Amino acid sequence: MSDRTPSQAVAAFAGVVFLLVGILGFVPGVTTHYGDMSFAGHDSGAKLLAIFQVSILHNIVHLLFGVVGLVLAKTADGARTFLVGGGVVYLALWLVGVIGAGGWVPTNTADNWLHFMFGIGLLGLGFVAGRSTVRTATA
Repeated sequence: MSDRTPSQAVAAFAGVVFLLVGILGFVPGVTTHYGDMSFAGHDSGAKLLAIFQVSILHNIVHLLFGVVGLVLAKTADGARTFLVGGGVVYLALWLVGVIGAGGWVPTNTADNWLHFMFGIGLLGLGFVAGRSTVRTATA
């Protein structure tokens, strides 16, 4: 049994979500137009859940982001760093998508708004969960 802070639990959950998204991006059917997936760039025709434009690099980044989240969730400081830092990264990705500067990452309007929501959500969770010093027991 180990003691985990709320920020550690949230960071671990976010890490698992990003791993799942990265894996699903490689599953034909869940990712439509799978045969049109490119390594990187705006020309990738694949869409996760028929909505979010993805590429091989995009999926790999989700997988790596998930692994980083799980590793940093092992400590309270690491978890808060992942949540706040991840929020900043996702807000930067939103901005890159909105201004069209990210030729290396496929994005569409749905991706841009999802990045914005992830950015705000991760930042908020990092600050709210990071303030709590209450530890919860986990199995």
